[in-house]
Amino acid sequence: MRTVPFSFELHPARSAHVVQQLPDRIARLVAAGPEFVSVTYGAGGSSQDASLDVLRHVIERHPGVRTMAHLTCVGATVQTSSATVRRFLDAGVHSFLAVRGDLPLGANVDEAFPGDIRSGAELVQLIHAVQNERAPWREITVPGTRGITLDRDGRERTVIAVAAFPNGHPTSRSPQQDLDALLAKQAAGANLAITQMIFHADDYFRLVDRARAVGVEFPILPGIVPVTTPAALTRNLELSGEEAPAELAVALEVEPTQEGRREIGVDFAARLAQQLIDGGAPGIHLYTRNLHETPLAVLERAGLIDSARYQQLISPDFPADLPAVGTPA
Repeated sequence: MRTVPFSFELHPARSAHVVQQLPDRIARLVAAGPEFVSVTYGAGGSSQDASLDVLRHVIERHPGVRTMAHLTCVGATVQTSSATVRRFLDAGVHSFLAVRGDLPLGANVDEAFPGDIRSGAELVQLIHAVQNERAPWREITVPGTRGITLDRDGRERTVIAVAAFPNGHPTSRSPQQDLDALLAKQAAGANLAITQMIFHADDYFRLVDRARAVGVEFPILPGIVPVTTPAALTRNLELSGEEAPAELAVALEVEPTQEGRREIGVDFAARLAQQLIDGGAPGIHLYTRNLHETPLAVLERAGLIDSARYQQLISPDFPADLPAVGTPA
């Protein structure tokens, strides 16, 4: 079994059923030992309270796990974004994924931009400014650790992640513009990038090579979503703008059973994870869609958790009942 970091993305529950099921699913995912768990945040803060509910649940019930709050800035003012960052910090969240967010339908980024903060880089700067205002950072190195830094008061360094796009952001004019954006985010203080969902390992390696060539130094985590139905594949391709993986698309279309399609999706995602790790990726970020069995199966198939642990994590006897997380977003 390989010792490779992995992480999970969750989102606020969108139905009463998932509200009830999410604590159990989170407990199983967390028990696998992720590097961190991130929670999405709707554009314009539409799911801020629901995101905080999930984050607080993880912090309170699973205190050893790092939480990462997504944060968008489209349509937000400096004042509202600063207040949101303070809310997250007050809740015990000290890692963020800073993304600009989707523009409103019909909006033009070159014209009247909706909000004060126009880019992910500006949002990174704001997060650092708010945290430094609350507690100035005085970094010291922790002897005997690999890259862990604490300040003089014993607080762990804030991780501010940003988005990376292997085949370009939908509004980008050129590959160079995407690289310039990553460099700007690095200059602003970002120290990690997570890619949009990918389906081809070569796309990730090409992005990393080009980013390193222009001076981007922070780790770039590849994002993987296990896709187990033709409809889900179509939806994810529409969201990401990525090219359809022909092998996966055909296999899902011709397989008639739900269980067979799940096996196809798990196998494809696990092989992709192995290719990425073999090629030097620093870890794997799994978009879970608030499920647990499928992402855990990918980790087991890719050799990132052992089979015995996987069986424990999906057992009907694990874990004990936990209270529901919030209300539907």
